[in-house]
Amino acid sequence: MRNKSVSIQDDFQGIELILGGARSGKSSLAEALAESSGLAVTYVATATAGDDEMTARIEQHKEQRPHQWPVIEEPLYLAEVIRTHSKKGTCLLIDCLTLWLTNCLFGTVEQSEHNDHHKIAGWSDRKADFLKALIEAEGRVILVSNEVGQGIVPLGEVSRRFVDESGWLHQAIAKQAGRVVFVTAGLPQVLKGPALN
Repeated sequence: MRNKSVSIQDDFQGIELILGGARSGKSSLAEALAESSGLAVTYVATATAGDDEMTARIEQHKEQRPHQWPVIEEPLYLAEVIRTHSKKGTCLLIDCLTLWLTNCLFGTVEQSEHNDHHKIAGWSDRKADFLKALIEAEGRVILVSNEVGQGIVPLGEVSRRFVDESGWLHQAIAKQAGRVVFVTAGLPQVLKGPALN
């Protein structure tokens, strides 16, 4: 169950990246930042329900976030969502980039008929378009992602590719972001940008 006791007063504007491991408290922090922003919040969910356990997780997330937030479910086209919905006076909370990366790399949504070469080329283009959309964003954008590169190097090629692409994505976003926060055991550590109040 998510920690709802997170309380933050924050008027940051721009792009921020919230990283952490599984159950680190990163989503709770992102939701608290969005809620305290005073902006019109839209929640962007990238998850797809591939099995019963994931369906249950998605339902739990829906119950835990504020019901007044509009939700956009978009597993692939985040750049389009940012361009359409990031306006002055708004906050997009995008959770989570590692699920988006999985959808893009491994064709879990619409790319199953393409070979791996097309997926790689498609990912490179989609990533570049996403990073461009972040630069163009007019409102606040809070990005949540799992930090998966702090463990041992995975044995399998697919796992190594995922860890590599995730790390490169995080580095590219961190260069553009005004704030980057790493969350461990519910404790946020600001790596870049203004402190959390």
